[in-house]
Amino acid sequence: MSFYQQLLDSTVAEREALLVTSLVRDALDGKLSRERYAAFLCQAYHHVRHTVPLLMAAGSRLRPDQEWLREAVAEYIEEEKGHQEWVLNDIAACGYDRDLAEHSQPNPATELMVAYAYHLIDRQNPLAFFGMVHVLEGTSIAVADSAAAQVMASTGLSAKAFTYLRSHGSLDIEHVDFFRGLMDRIEEPGDQQAILHAAGMFYRLYADVFRSVDPVQAAALAA
Repeated sequence: MSFYQQLLDSTVAEREALLVTSLVRDALDGKLSRERYAAFLCQAYHHVRHTVPLLMAAGSRLRPDQEWLREAVAEYIEEEKGHQEWVLNDIAACGYDRDLAEHSQPNPATELMVAYAYHLIDRQNPLAFFGMVHVLEGTSIAVADSAAAQVMASTGLSAKAFTYLRSHGSLDIEHVDFFRGLMDRIEEPGDQQAILHAAGMFYRLYADVFRSVDPVQAAALAA
């Protein structure tokens, strides 16, 4: 069995638990309000803005024999630069103040997920960060396009409010193929175990981020 397939098989329960959170179900069922969507985007901003710094940190801690992986990290960095601006633009397209969103505080669940990612890179194994990549990109592939279509229909928001979701939906399939190739080249059992453990944890942490989204929080972003 390839390591990528092992990664999929070992996280089935955690993945399913995330996909049945009320935020995901309501988005897919066309029941998500504009306020709740804006609150979701605000939390997305607070973790997306750390993607490039986390990739840089992970790349800086790879071993000399992992230079091939450092090159892949550099490619990820080029792909991910500026995505936090897309989220802020989406928030503005929802009718909320992007500056207020940018300077707001993340929910505790979001702060903890980001802090855990830095902890893994700094104190455990930098390859564990790929567990987070697997969870965020895999979740996007599974629901982003459908969720965007349903939320657009239920809220009447324009397509300009869905740049982040649309860009992380079906367009991310190439990223998943790229990721699969990387994972299948990782053969060291310790590295594999670090990624497997991190993926399970990030599914739980990301689900907590979804559960923490409160539509009332959107009032603090009112333009």
